[in-house]
Amino acid sequence: MESEPPASQLPLFDAPGDPGGAPDAAAPAAPATAAAPGGPYRPPTAGTPLRDAAGAFDDHLARIGKTANTRQAFASDLRLVAEHLGAARPIGDVTTADLDGFLAWLLTYRGQRCSPKSYARRVTTLKVFFGWLHAAEAIATDPARAVIHRKAEPPLPTVLSDAEVDRLLAAAGARGGEPEGDPRPALVVRLVLDAALKKGELARLRTADVSAGADPPTVLVRYDDPRWREKERRVAVSVHVGPLLAAYTERYRRSDGTARLFGCTDRNLEYILADLVRRARLPAATHFETLRWTSALRIWRSGDAPERLRETLGLSPITWADTQRKLEQLDDGTARGVARFFPPPAA
Repeated sequence: MESEPPASQLPLFDAPGDPGGAPDAAAPAAPATAAAPGGPYRPPTAGTPLRDAAGAFDDHLARIGKTANTRQAFASDLRLVAEHLGAARPIGDVTTADLDGFLAWLLTYRGQRCSPKSYARRVTTLKVFFGWLHAAEAIATDPARAVIHRKAEPPLPTVLSDAEVDRLLAAAGARGGEPEGDPRPALVVRLVLDAALKKGELARLRTADVSAGADPPTVLVRYDDPRWREKERRVAVSVHVGPLLAAYTERYRRSDGTARLFGCTDRNLEYILADLVRRARLPAATHFETLRWTSALRIWRSGDAPERLRETLGLSPITWADTQRKLEQLDDGTARGVARFFPPPAA
């Protein structure tokens, strides 16, 4: 994963009025002409290499009183520009196409994740740096002026294949009704995959929230904070939950309906899943969110109504719009209506 400057380095400027501090950072101030502490200021020219122009820009930032964090953030971004375009590349030779290519390299070809925040900051760096060079008359035209500040889309969520889900269920002993060994991992995995629960929602479940004897069995997802009450919902789960719950409550003596079902912290649940992931030989990055997205995608492909899936996930209409778009992208074209990896709960 890409190493990025700490949040203390953002935003790049100390005040909104600074050049580049606002989204329309297309007209930075011209460099000062006063002598720098180390000697007279030597403005760059069209033939100045990128690395030297970046050094002159850093001198300029120091003269106008920018913080060390701001200068470091600019310098880090400009080192990436020089890495891609060549440190000896004359600044007068840099074109808009070069800068567009650099941004595409950041997002797609560099091999390291570029977060939306880092991408936005680097677009700002290009506009401020080349705008400064143009204002200083070092270059005849500003190649960054025409660069479009596109929104950097985060990568799509990771989902498990059917074969990987089978391995996870087998590792948890959750493929059949009766668990093999400790029933807790089996119940954890089954609840998340059936109901597409978040880790926090799973941890907050009370024993009475799982109605295994209902037809169909259901899980009540509740929130203690009144601000999130609109996320509360009752979700149907598969018939496999009943036997797993019975075995679990007998072993762990979870008879008090008001007590937390699992009686452990979120971190303990992560340990349970991490052990299953290792035993199932799944990617180490498989987390609860992976299972939630896997469940959501399987429900999506099963042909369930989008509005019903939105309610199952506990999402607002605004959040659902983005989720639906991602589900459409994750769907590889397989026909809707294909069976899920476990029998869908009865309607």
